[in-house]
Amino acid sequence: MLFVWRGSVLPRIMPQLLWTTALAVLVTWTHGQLIGYKFNLTAIPFTLLGVALAVFLGFRNNASYDRYWEARKLWGALLNDSRSLARQVVCLTECPPDERRRLVHALAAFAHALRHQLRGSDARADMARLLTPEAANRVCAARHPAAVALAILGEQLAEARRGGRVEPILAAAMEPNLGGLSHVLGGCERIANTPLPFTYAVIIHRIVYLYCFLLPFGLVDSVGALTPVIVAFVAYCFFALEALSDEIEEPFGTMPNDLALAAMATHIESTLRETLGEVQLPEPPAPVDYLLF
Repeated sequence: MLFVWRGSVLPRIMPQLLWTTALAVLVTWTHGQLIGYKFNLTAIPFTLLGVALAVFLGFRNNASYDRYWEARKLWGALLNDSRSLARQVVCLTECPPDERRRLVHALAAFAHALRHQLRGSDARADMARLLTPEAANRVCAARHPAAVALAILGEQLAEARRGGRVEPILAAAMEPNLGGLSHVLGGCERIANTPLPFTYAVIIHRIVYLYCFLLPFGLVDSVGALTPVIVAFVAYCFFALEALSDEIEEPFGTMPNDLALAAMATHIESTLRETLGEVQLPEPPAPVDYLLF
């Protein structure tokens, strides 16, 4: 674990880490003198700054991880509600096999449409596989494709109910699962469209850099030649925590520590199509440099 590179935030923070260490080397070489002036700093200002930094970094990391974990729970709820609705369609309705297949595929299309909407990617290929051409065009042309995909699923179920293939009591039992899908959609949109206040990032960024740039002046007289080593280690801790919280704050992206939405959507499609008895299922995405996206 000491030498892991893939999936870590080290590539992102390497430039500022090198600059901070280089400054520490310069301060050590000049014994804390810059432009002919000796900077005499004690541990007191770093203690005060460290307390403020710990408070802000703790808040930022907790808030970012709450967003990440809530997003993961929403996608877990999407899997559960989709499985329940697919089971009801396959086992309890009087729909013919073609109609059951169309309904279950529409469920899988909703998962893919939500993934593409959150990432701003093109959903045409997945919609063309799972929906009729008319429905696929309707979803791809929408500003909110996941909401349209869910509306198409509801329209198909309503059509089956009007045709007598879904009993009214069963339709009422299906509604909570449809509502759960709508809840998942709204929750994901809330996370995606409501970032943390920008001022928190600005405050943390300024304090972290100020702390790391001044730290060599407070250590050089007591630590000596080891100042660059200690500064590099402290800077790595602070820069890495800041970068990680910034990365998981938006859990639906494609950065190494974001949620693997493509893998989860493919898993949902596979488990739904297995309820129909299908054996030719989509291949799960292969890891790229040991990372799933």
